[in-house]
Amino acid sequence: MADAVGHEGALGTPRVVADGAALAARTGAADERGAVWRLAEPERHLDANVIALPPLGRIEPHDGPAEDVLWHVLAGAGTLETGGEPVALRAGAIVWLPRGARRAVTAGEEGLRYLSVHRRKGGLGIGARPAD
Repeated sequence: MADAVGHEGALGTPRVVADGAALAARTGAADERGAVWRLAEPERHLDANVIALPPLGRIEPHDGPAEDVLWHVLAGAGTLETGGEPVALRAGAIVWLPRGARRAVTAGEEGLRYLSVHRRKGGLGIGARPAD
């Protein structure tokens, strides 16, 4: 049976892909930095990863990607700087970052871990660009 946009059937079977409680655990967080988990399911339309920042770690100001991003803070605390008022980050917060928004992040004294979810970007390739 086709869905609302004419796709036939599902490409995979729904399943648990990670344990959020384990990803939020602070064990080893003091020396971890960067993506500590990534969604690796084939044929997906989403990308997701868990980003860890050590205590007082920082991601310098940068322009976000060309798609909206949703963060779910799993553990710790910190501050999101957006050019406006600073946004306090704490475990449980769900944050929407509009596409292209300028941002910087500073972790608190306990470090910071958040799940980042956005549309999957196309891979790098040689040749003509596919039609949108």
